[in-house]
This record gives sequence, C-alpha cells and structure tokens, in this order.
Amino acid sequence: MVSRFSVGVLVVASMLVGAGCALFTPKEEGAFKRATVEELTTLLREREAAIHSMKGLFSAKVRGGFIPIATRVEGAVYYRRPNALRLRGFTGIGSELFEFVQADDLYKLKLPTMGRVLFGRQSDMAEMGKLARPFQLSVWAVGGVLGTGTIAKGETVKLVDEGDRYRLDVYAAANGMAKQLVPARRLWFSRRTLLVVQEDRLTETGDVDATIHYEDFRPLNDSGGRPLPAKAASSAQLLRPFKISLEDGQGQGSVQVMFHEMLTNQAVKTEDLGQVS
Repeated sequence: MVSRFSVGVLVVASMLVGAGCALFTPKEEGAFKRATVEELTTLLREREAAIHSMKGLFSAKVRGGFIPIATRVEGAVYYRRPNALRLRGFTGIGSELFEFVQADDLYKLKLPTMGRVLFGRQSDMAEMGKLARPFQLSVWAVGGVLGTGTIAKGETVKLVDEGDRYRLDVYAAANGMAKQLVPARRLWFSRRTLLVVQEDRLTETGDVDATIHYEDFRPLNDSGGRPLPAKAASSAQLLRPFKISLEDGQGQGSVQVMFHEMLTNQAVKTEDLGQVS
C-alpha cells in the first residue's frame, strides 16, 4: 500500500531497538538467555545496521496537552540512513497538521494550521519554543523502531541483572569531556528474547527525561530486494515494535503510537524525505 504514502501519517512521538539476528548463541538458563555486555552491545549495533531505510504508517493517541495540535494523529514516517528523517501528521480526514524534516543536524518544522515554518539546528532548538519538546521526543520514539539506540563512540556501559530482564546503563561524556561521564540512557532487555522492551532517556543529573516502552514485536521481511548486512545474513527477518508508549519525564503527558505498516530497505526517494531549506 505504498500509494497511501501520498496522504501519509505521523506523530511523534518515535526510541528503540528492534531486532535482527545475533552474532552469538546465548546460553539458556531455564526460560532465560544469558548474555554479556559485549553481546548486548553487539546486538544493538547489528540491529541498527539491518535497517537502511523505512516507510511507516501509524496512528498516535496524545494525552495531557503534550502536543498543542490534536489528541489523535494519523502519521507517516520516512527514513534513510544515516540521518534523514521526515515525519508527517494528519487529521482523520487527511488535513496536514505538521511536517518535521531532519537532515543531519538541520531541521524544518511546518505547521500549516498555525501558518508557521521554523528552521534551525537540532543541537539548538530554541527557535521552536514549546514545540521543541514534543518533536524531540518524537525522534526518540521513532529511533526505537529504527534501531538507532546503539552505543556511541566514547560512551560506556554497565550491565545489571534484574531477574527476568537485563538493564544496560549507558554513560556519556559531559560537555565533550571524556573524563567526566554522566548518565545518558537505561535500556531493559527481556531475558527471554533479548529484545529491548523499555528505555529511559536521562538528564545529566540522572533524572528520567522520558520513558519509552516497546511492545508487539513483529517480523519484517527485508522487502527491498537487498541482501542483509553480513552480520545478519543468517536471518531473512527483522523484529520491530509495532506499539510504542512514551511517558514524558517532565509530566507534560504521554503518547501511544501504533504502527499499521512498515516497509524496510526499499528505495526512498529524495522527494519522500522532503527538504530542510
């Protein structure tokens, strides 16, 4: 139903990680799987590498005045590696509510109902004012589907066994100072599947900035006719969460995103991704 993208749909909302195959065979521990820090970080990296592009259609329910546009949004997302993203939001009858385009650090936000078009850098979204928050959270939520929660260069991790889950604590350099590490994220892996089922985005003081839950994992065929990365070549399917629930750590509200369709690793045209300028 690619033709439906002409009327597209979005939110916002968008955090974390789906699944490809693994480079290792986890040891079984009853119903649970055993894994090390190195094995879990490898899983994150290979799951990200398995997605080159994506088109997705979804519906979003917004509560608590989280987005000053509408409580229900139909949406479309377009993505192409390494960092091209477009989110479009519509009413139930197809009227465009917003368009958010990201290319590397640059962004454009168009709000037809408000007669506004904003431009800037994601590293400094002050121009967006109160709108910056919901769209930042949207990018995080979509990142959970794309598998962009890999451990970056300079980040360090710590593994905590929490019974039926593994928790991976991620620390990043503060203000570019490698010797000063601050909490950045927490990732919870189900020990039955080794899929990421929850993520906390943290402030530099360790407070929860946002919590994202990933559910309803479904297999996706690599339908673009391209071979999977070498590390994932033994599997012809990917797992991605079709339900994402996001709770704002600042108490501004919550968002629930339900995907209707995902098409991965197909050609995404430049016009599908929109323009920042």
